[in-house]
Amino acid sequence: MTPLTAAQQEAVDALVAGRRIDQVPADEARARAFLAASADRISQLRLLTSAGVKYDIAYDAAHDIGEALLAAHGYRTTNGPGQHEALGRFLRAVLDTPPGDVAARRFDRLRRTRNQSHYAAKPVGTADADGAERVARELHDAALSRGVGA
Repeated sequence: MTPLTAAQQEAVDALVAGRRIDQVPADEARARAFLAASADRISQLRLLTSAGVKYDIAYDAAHDIGEALLAAHGYRTTNGPGQHEALGRFLRAVLDTPPGDVAARRFDRLRRTRNQSHYAAKPVGTADADGAERVARELHDAALSRGVGA
């Protein structure tokens, strides 16, 4: 797996200092399991016809990639509210160059749209669902290029 650069490590250390994530032993088996779960979800997206369901599954796949990267590098989100936001910050810290930097920045937008859909009953459109699928695929490819799950 590709080690973190000094800048990436500094950003991750700031998340630890801010109590957004905790350092734990790296867990390659957990990383592989999340990567496999993400791949499974992504493989099903083309079969879905409901934009809302497709969006949710794509978001879950993207979230799984974040969990895989956390586990591979030896981190986890802290317990309590804000775990998905912290995971998004971790993605931006670790995937700060191509491939994956654009998708990592878009994860937070996916999270906000998902929250509006789940908590404010705001509908999700086809373009949103297709965008979420692209983000999930790009994050998956970025994790593979970093050697996660290898």
